[in-house]
Amino acid sequence: MGMTIAEKIIAAAAGVDHVKPGDIHTVNLDRLMSNDGTTHLTVDMYHNKLTSPRIADPEKLVFIVDHNVPADNPKTAAAQKKMRDFAREHEIDFWEGKGVCHQIMMENYVCPGELIFGADSHTCTYGALGAFGTGVGCTDFLYGMVTGTSWVLVPESVKFNLVGKLPEGVYPRDLMLTIIGQIGANGCNYQVMEFCGEGAKTLSVNDRMVLCNLSVEAGAKTGIFEADEIALAYLQEQGRKPKAVYKSDPDAVYAREYTIDLSAIQPVIARPDFVDDVVPAKDVCGVKIDEAFLGSCNNGRIEELRIGAGIIKGKKVADSVRFLVVPASLSVYKQALKEGLIDIFMESGAIVMNPNCSVCWGSCQGVIGENEVLISTGTRNFKGRAGHPSSKVYLGSAATVTASAIAGEITLA
Repeated sequence: MGMTIAEKIIAAAAGVDHVKPGDIHTVNLDRLMSNDGTTHLTVDMYHNKLTSPRIADPEKLVFIVDHNVPADNPKTAAAQKKMRDFAREHEIDFWEGKGVCHQIMMENYVCPGELIFGADSHTCTYGALGAFGTGVGCTDFLYGMVTGTSWVLVPESVKFNLVGKLPEGVYPRDLMLTIIGQIGANGCNYQVMEFCGEGAKTLSVNDRMVLCNLSVEAGAKTGIFEADEIALAYLQEQGRKPKAVYKSDPDAVYAREYTIDLSAIQPVIARPDFVDDVVPAKDVCGVKIDEAFLGSCNNGRIEELRIGAGIIKGKKVADSVRFLVVPASLSVYKQALKEGLIDIFMESGAIVMNPNCSVCWGSCQGVIGENEVLISTGTRNFKGRAGHPSSKVYLGSAATVTASAIAGEITLA
């Protein structure tokens, strides 16, 4: 019996020739990432719960402050200081003010064939480069940090065969929200969403990041693409080499298979308060908004900023709307400056923020008030995700978000 990409990565990390769904294996971890959401808890457990605290390999660790940047209150400042001091003491790679953790990881660390744990649910983003990235809690992170290993229950894989090409004005975010709407928020619980087919070849690494990043919103353990020539070209541009490049075997076994015609995808919106309540964007046109957000680990890269700037150039943000534009990383910000995109946004009346999680995290920047409505390129729209419990969050593409910021209501670009 053959193996899928995900199974091959786990087998290599476990040092065995073959694995199958349902097996439990001890695995060696290639890298571990933690952000300011929970790192302070991990540090506390390291100091207070371990009898002989040690770090297996500091070179495998990356700490990133991205959720509340800069610190918004003394409690946050204390948590970040604890993280900062620990990283300095143990010579751990430390990033602060440089962007969202997953964007930084993709730009600087992730390589095909790696098994990576991150103390954040959207670690599944790394599958865009053919790596197995998955989110864990701070207890599992601590174990991995001090031993360099963990255990994995081998998940089933679900094949998403992509055919055709996305139409003009339709984006990977529309595609992934459509898939989640079809299969449901529990549609791939503890499974791997493997994206393949001729349609996958039409998607850039950025596009693939969008799909893999949102895989967890369908309950998936991770999302993954084959590290093909597109992924390897991106990796070479970043000055890195793959650990290993895997392809699924022709006789690999999948729990289910879906065929998705990219040419049939249309602009969509996920309505409050569930990411799988997905409808054609035209069905919610006219809903008044108070705020729009272009950013996040899902949709804050240069490609999305170009889309937004192209739509808003020469226009103005509606008087009734706050439009927050937040590049996903410092490198994205600098590229947007170089291309004049930041000028376009600022001249339109948008508020351009420093690279960080911002409104997607919903605790420090752009928090929305009672009964306010946000349209967002963030990852989630749960009740209270971006502010007051009575507020509403709609999820759409960068194009839909920008067009809506101009119109003052949800509209199509």
